[in-house]
Amino acid sequence: MDAGGGGGLIINNKQKAMLPNKRGEFIRNQRKDSEGFSESPDLEFEYADTDKWAAELSELYSYTEGPEFLLNRKCFAEDFRTHVTDKKWTELDAAQHRAHAMRLLDGLEVTAREKRLKVARAILYMAQGTFEECGSEAEVQHWMRYNIFLLLEVGTFSALVELLNMEIDNSAACSSAVRKPAISLADSTDLRVLLNIMYLMVEAIQQDDPADTVEWRAARETFKTELGSPLYNNEPISVMLFGMVTKFCSGHAPHFPMKKVLLLLWKTILFTLGGFEQLQNIKHEGGLAPASASDLIEQQQKRARREHKALIKQDNLDAFNEKDPYKTDDPREDEDDNDDNDNSLEPETFPLERDEVMPPPIPHPPSERVSFPKGLPWAPKVREKDIENFLESSRSKFIGYTLGNDTDTVVGLPRPIHESIKTLKQHKYVSIAEIQIAREEEFQKTPLSGGEEEVEMSSTELLYQGILPSLPQYMIALLKILLAAAPTSKAKTDSINILADVLPEEMPTTVLQSMKLGVDVNRHKEIIVKAISAILLLLLKHFKLNHIYQFEYMAQHLVFANCIPLILKFFNQNIMSYITAKNSISVLDFPYCVVHELPELTAESLEAGDNNQFCWRNLFSCINLLRILNKLTKWKHSRTMMLVVFKSAPILKRALKVKQAMMQLYVLKLLKVQTKYLGRQWRKSNMKTMSAIYQKVRHRLNDDWAYGNADLDARPWDFQAEECALRANIERFNSRRYDKSQGNPDFLPVDNCLQSVLGQRVELPEDFQMNYDLWLEREVFSKPISWEELLQ
Repeated sequence: MDAGGGGGLIINNKQKAMLPNKRGEFIRNQRKDSEGFSESPDLEFEYADTDKWAAELSELYSYTEGPEFLLNRKCFAEDFRTHVTDKKWTELDAAQHRAHAMRLLDGLEVTAREKRLKVARAILYMAQGTFEECGSEAEVQHWMRYNIFLLLEVGTFSALVELLNMEIDNSAACSSAVRKPAISLADSTDLRVLLNIMYLMVEAIQQDDPADTVEWRAARETFKTELGSPLYNNEPISVMLFGMVTKFCSGHAPHFPMKKVLLLLWKTILFTLGGFEQLQNIKHEGGLAPASASDLIEQQQKRARREHKALIKQDNLDAFNEKDPYKTDDPREDEDDNDDNDNSLEPETFPLERDEVMPPPIPHPPSERVSFPKGLPWAPKVREKDIENFLESSRSKFIGYTLGNDTDTVVGLPRPIHESIKTLKQHKYVSIAEIQIAREEEFQKTPLSGGEEEVEMSSTELLYQGILPSLPQYMIALLKILLAAAPTSKAKTDSINILADVLPEEMPTTVLQSMKLGVDVNRHKEIIVKAISAILLLLLKHFKLNHIYQFEYMAQHLVFANCIPLILKFFNQNIMSYITAKNSISVLDFPYCVVHELPELTAESLEAGDNNQFCWRNLFSCINLLRILNKLTKWKHSRTMMLVVFKSAPILKRALKVKQAMMQLYVLKLLKVQTKYLGRQWRKSNMKTMSAIYQKVRHRLNDDWAYGNADLDARPWDFQAEECALRANIERFNSRRYDKSQGNPDFLPVDNCLQSVLGQRVELPEDFQMNYDLWLEREVFSKPISWEELLQ
């Protein structure tokens, strides 16, 4: 650790760890590194919504599917030769391209399954960029986008959705798969071809290229709107895919190619709802986000990439060793620390702490420079509840009475307390969540005078309404698959089989084939973890911004489904091995494998793997899972205690060995929230970790995270009450906003007009209608009526 105020947690191999003593001086740390920090190299990793486009394309296919590239080409060539002679696809004009695409689309409507599959393969070959006629990967990608926008224009996507629905409901295929002792690639052929085309379409169309035509840009926006709207089967596409996930997990459809379903679901959510940049923009548009230095950081990162200068690396906190940027920084710094879990009003491009990357220098004439006292580089936040607690404890101590929620009355309190309250109020911060909760309380209190709530039908709102009825089942299903894909899971006979779309019909017979399949299976599981972690994080972030109770509903069901111990189990492995895993064979990746001659694979070349310093998808997954864990536990004492009970501290400390700033930050956040519950001895023997938390994580005024004053917060009998109260609030919100049939009968209008009441048509039960004659005889004709008495 360096001596600067924004000191780096990551330690270079050449540097020795330094720790401050009580007087603020730095002493050499002679102890062996037993606190999770390691001497492994810095990882030059750039966190983003997705990996590079080529990587995202290649991960769609398993290596076992390799021979199908040529099969797709063959299906296209046979059809193409019968209708277009002597010309290549790349030599035709736009009109001929369109005519052929229309012809293929008509072919999807034939009833014969075999013919339909051949046409679908021909369309897939188009979506794969008609690669036989291309000489480079860039050329394949160019023709992919051209062909896919053409397929979109002629209406291919709607036809694919209809076919997919037909396959989902194909009971014969489902019952056949259930009875089979071993599922293989052959069982999911039809589904895989359809999902491949749909994924390639979503993935290619959402790529925003500055060179795109006006028509393409318009087509992209229309497609984005349609995907997020309930146009297909009266529900968004994402809801249909969630349905496939639950059907697979229930055991009724074990042949579903789950990796492809999850990848398509992730990319659909990412495209329709937007990634981290769009989340930031939504906040800015709503006037919710003050300008922050994270904007400047991102601009600088982009500029650095453009200029090919590695001046600032997101993954290296040691940038501050040379210069402390906070000595004479811009006053806007007070608005920063984009704390991802704060439900905050601040932008969230990348959730980096202030001292992870150096903000761009702001030019000031020397005379205008202002010196700030050296200290922590973020402005502390204070909640209304913090001010209430401070005032209550002060009143109780000095005066002997309390006033409840009053934060203004300071009568009888000493002068220093007045100053403290003034300071707390200066840093008071109201989050979006608090505003939404207050608004919801008003709606619940005044259901009649409160008026109708205007709910904007955004893509997030439409998706929430779509998944609301089955959200608990969806969360359980995703976590089941995540558990099956985790490297720490042991193979159990009763666990779900997620390898339906990777195992070949004939099992390998040679050592080389076995090695290749082993790599393929591990890669397959890694991609599934990547997709699920990204889906969960995106949904949590978007629901949190849309409405806090939508977020809390999803989060609570994740907690009920044991998400917290599951993520901890995932990290209870050699995390460095997972992040540096070499489960890929680059010569077999698409589109490389279709434009180059395949070299002969050997056991040595398979063992060597690629030359990358780390596996992008695995580091991405780890950061996502840590962020999810942060979101689930933030401000929830019962869930923080779950971290303590499941002994997460040693697991999380081991994760600090990964020298990547963003991952370390989220680990430190998780350690910070439980530090006060871990006991004095733990804190004494983990001072290096404590120091790192102090330097890297935002603290709040009155924050006693580093001390053992946990008795008030750790009352176990309150934990269940906390979750129950939250659940009641969520149910009231969902019932008020979405369950129109269950309106409170006391608030329904009453019809007092005799004519209209008698004129209403009343549906009588069937048994009453059958016995109507008996009823008349018994209740009317056989009973004497004294009309005179009635008239009087």
